[in-house]
Amino acid sequence: MKKVLGLVAAISACAAQATASVFIDIKSQVPSIETEIRYFGDDNFVGERIDGYLAPKCLVSPAAAMGVAKAQQALGEFGLGLKVFDCYRPQPAVDHFVRWAKILEDTRHKAKFYPDVPKSELFQRGYIAERSGHSRGSTLDVTVIDLITKEELDMGSGWDYFSPVSWPSYQAISANQRANRMLLTSVMSKCWVHGNYRGVVAFHAFK
Repeated sequence: MKKVLGLVAAISACAAQATASVFIDIKSQVPSIETEIRYFGDDNFVGERIDGYLAPKCLVSPAAAMGVAKAQQALGEFGLGLKVFDCYRPQPAVDHFVRWAKILEDTRHKAKFYPDVPKSELFQRGYIAERSGHSRGSTLDVTVIDLITKEELDMGSGWDYFSPVSWPSYQAISANQRANRMLLTSVMSKCWVHGNYRGVVAFHAFK
């Protein structure tokens, strides 16, 4: 999936050849983290719960959990914290995306998630892929929030927003939005060996 920036950051931890048997619930390691697993509900580009998501939990590899804990601690010193939208993504979920992409007439959520991209080109442009780093439990979609109000910092685009606006190199956003992206990038780069942006930000890996 193309690394886009938006309001959620997707981060790739190094070491992630973990299997499902060793995944852990991030809340058990980082109790203060906020989670809103969007693919467990219908607030996503498909518009329905995605196959393979059996509970609204963020499952990650032990290495990823350590990185998240460090980032949460660093942000906490400023009254900020992380909010997670997606973590481990089972292969049935990826397969669900592939099936959905072939149904070209289903564009229920186009206006919110991919307004300027023809659905038929989502694969071609790299916004959807048949393989995902999320399936290794080492990639997360996250953003930054105020720990008191729980409000998300404005990153200039929303989660899973398929557009150049979400790309890390995009400059036509406000100075405050660029600063928020830089904050997230800085914190993650210190806590992860490899980090990227993707969407609401999509803080997936940079590209």
